[in-house]
Amino acid sequence: MATVTKKELIDRIAERTQAKRVIVKRIVQTFLDEVTAELCKNNRLEFRDFGVFEIRTRVARIAQNPKTLERVEVPAKRTVKFKMGRLMRENLCSVRAAESAEAK
Repeated sequence: MATVTKKELIDRIAERTQAKRVIVKRIVQTFLDEVTAELCKNNRLEFRDFGVFEIRTRVARIAQNPKTLERVEVPAKRTVKFKMGRLMRENLCSVRAAESAEAK
């Protein structure tokens, strides 16, 4: 599985749109900043057919260190949950089906 960096995405978008890399970089960074800002405000972000980002709060709990068996208090924390949309689900399922057909 390959990792795609923000720089690689910016280069791809700039190439496909024939836009200057500097402009694409500014747009992508602004988009990411806005997504982060909205999630920090506990807002739900919905991108039709792509997916939904929302904040979930995990409750505080008592855990155990497996090495020392010592009890540890884990504080409550906020996390981001992503639920994929219809088009993404369909695309991922078709890619998975194609990969399994190739493996046979």
